Amino acid sequence: MEINTALILCAGYGKRLNPITLNKPKPLIEINEKTLLQNTLNLITSLNVKNILINSFYLSEQIENYVKSHNLSLKVIKDGNKILDTGGGIFNLIDNSNQNDFLVFNPDTIWNDSYILEIQSMEKFYFEKKVKNILLVTEKSNSFDQRMKGDFSLKNNILNKTSDKNFIFTGCQILNKSIFDNYKIETFSVNTIWDEMILKNKLYGYESKVKFTHLTDIEIYRKLTKT
Repeated sequence: MEINTALILCAGYGKRLNPITLNKPKPLIEINEKTLLQNTLNLITSLNVKNILINSFYLSEQIENYVKSHNLSLKVIKDGNKILDTGGGIFNLIDNSNQNDFLVFNPDTIWNDSYILEIQSMEKFYFEKKVKNILLVTEKSNSFDQRMKGDFSLKNNILNKTSDKNFIFTGCQILNKSIFDNYKIETFSVNTIWDEMILKNKLYGYESKVKFTHLTDIEIYRKLTKT
């Protein structure tokens, strides 16, 4: 990978997974004896990305303790006095780095090494086409959770939000810090930036063919753990 810094978003409350998340942050939930966070870290390691920044807020001390207890060489950065949502959380992380390009993961997806070649190909597209933001997306039919609604339409690697919206954001993207030039570190969703880029036909997508498993809520948790 040319990109040498990855961000993992671990600040959220995970309310749809109550009662589990009443006393445990969502990234530390285990599926098949591995936490969601560990799955994400394993993939980043397999991609040979050396620097990892994690944001935290809800039950942040558990995230910090997990990192310490596993002797992991990475940095946990708390959102601050209030949760910053996905946009503010990402911006706060990149503000702590001197890099320009970042690989960003949402650990809600159960990541595995099947994604390696796709992410490497997405990165190649990102640099060759000199784009500022590209999202790894997959068709709705590829999702374990068939209740999930699509987020985008995809044509010629350009994302929009026309009526069919057959593609789901997997939770992995590559972005350049310049897309935050007109923003401040405050609470906002990354969807705000995506919508602006869609209006300019500059939000890019790369299609994933890997079976998509996302820990949406307690119902999916029970199906995955058969509890």
